[in-house]
Amino acid sequence: MTSVTDIRPTAQPLALDELLKGVSVECIHVPRVGRIEDVTDAAVKSVLVSGVTVATDDCEPGWGFVAIAGLKHHGAEFSQKAVDVGAVVIITDSDGVDAACATSPQVTVVVVDAPRRSAAVLAANMYRKPARDLVTMAITGTNGKTTTSYLMRAAIASRYPEASLCGTIETSVGSVRFLSSRTTAESPVIERFLALTREENCGAAIIETSSHAMSLNRVDGIVFDVAGFTNLQHDHLDYYGDFENYFLAKKQLFTPEHSRQGVVCVDDQWGQRLAREASVPVTTVSALTDHPADWTVKDIHADTRIGRLVFTLVDPDGTPHLVRMPILGEVNVQNSAVAIIAAVQLGFPLAEVIDSYENAPQIPGRMQKINERNDAEPLVLVDYAHTPEALEWTLRSARQLTSGTLHIVFGTDGDRDPSKREKLAAVAAAEADILWVTDENPRFEDPQSIRDQLLRGVRSVRPALDNVHEVLTCRRDAVRRAIFAAQPGDTVMVTGKGPEWYQDIEGVKHVYSDIDVSREVLHYYGK
Repeated sequence: MTSVTDIRPTAQPLALDELLKGVSVECIHVPRVGRIEDVTDAAVKSVLVSGVTVATDDCEPGWGFVAIAGLKHHGAEFSQKAVDVGAVVIITDSDGVDAACATSPQVTVVVVDAPRRSAAVLAANMYRKPARDLVTMAITGTNGKTTTSYLMRAAIASRYPEASLCGTIETSVGSVRFLSSRTTAESPVIERFLALTREENCGAAIIETSSHAMSLNRVDGIVFDVAGFTNLQHDHLDYYGDFENYFLAKKQLFTPEHSRQGVVCVDDQWGQRLAREASVPVTTVSALTDHPADWTVKDIHADTRIGRLVFTLVDPDGTPHLVRMPILGEVNVQNSAVAIIAAVQLGFPLAEVIDSYENAPQIPGRMQKINERNDAEPLVLVDYAHTPEALEWTLRSARQLTSGTLHIVFGTDGDRDPSKREKLAAVAAAEADILWVTDENPRFEDPQSIRDQLLRGVRSVRPALDNVHEVLTCRRDAVRRAIFAAQPGDTVMVTGKGPEWYQDIEGVKHVYSDIDVSREVLHYYGK
């Protein structure tokens, strides 16, 4: 399997003084020369750099290692590890300079005021600002980023059939494809991703852009041709403290420093506010509400003949356009509309976009059908829904597909925003018939404590916990028990993990997939 270390675009070595252009440098420590402040000094120019990284395990000979302060350790403490694999320069801050100089005195150490912000500039310089040579699209929002990124790629496929993608599920560019470890990669990886997109003649790149990416400078220096916004809902408040700070982080994407124009869904108050406050031109769409917008969605309905949701997209001139969604779930009408309109704003003819879009493949872990509805077994769906709002939408969409009983297998992440747990469970109790409460990624938190919080939320709706099953063994057991308990005509929704390939328990990522386990259990259903 490929990984981030396979994103290796061709890069001509760059003199350190050129690499540092646009970076606020405090001083430079050069071996056998000492401390200097002039970045154009001959000793600085003589250092040639051929790559940039913030991770020692992603470093290669001739590269620069950017040492960033972490929660528990400073990256400078690991400078020698980077040097051992060939790093020729360490870039860090005043807090890390002593450790860097002490552990790796044989290489040049550059002191900057903001290593994380500097990493983005350094990487853009190293790879000659590849975003300028590509069509670039970004998507942000609490829910729907991944789905919309895939739909954006489908919408522009008529002209860019090999468009690259970087997001929660995977990073895909040219022949390199691997499972992602975070929604938005660190800035040097993003720049290498874009450089390889250019080198492979893919023409266009779509990047899921999380609020953390904005706050941690991961897309600094990139001005996206179009940025989309889906919604803002209850998540990440453990990091941001409140919705205001969370919103402000996402709002940064809709400034001239980060995008040329935006497509904003105004179904919620935050989208409406973003449309008012964005400092770039914005096109609005209302998909699931009647809020006034440039584009609107009407007549959402299921077409059982083709097994798809169908809706009418009304353009700013009032002309209706029929769209057949390639994915299930009414909530995905919102994602679909943003993706289609983003392509139109890039200059693609609407008819061409809709035609390309309707042929999109199924998106992993987003209302993913594990089997087709039939008379011999329940329908099983896997979805990433992990916020109260997303879960409500997902379950209501599943209800529309269900003639019998709706089961849900769910949990919630440990070491993540606990304030949403009871709300999430209350939604499950209100919208599903039979609940199977299990573990998700407990990480270093006590799984029983997490389940107890979920059960408190369930009790707020079902005081007697009727048709509620707490599965104490493992998530695999919960999926098995739910599917085996279901009848033909029922639906089993397995939510929270989507396409994730692991279950994170006490720092160990155990190989586990809701998709694979569901398929395995269905194989034995009724036998």
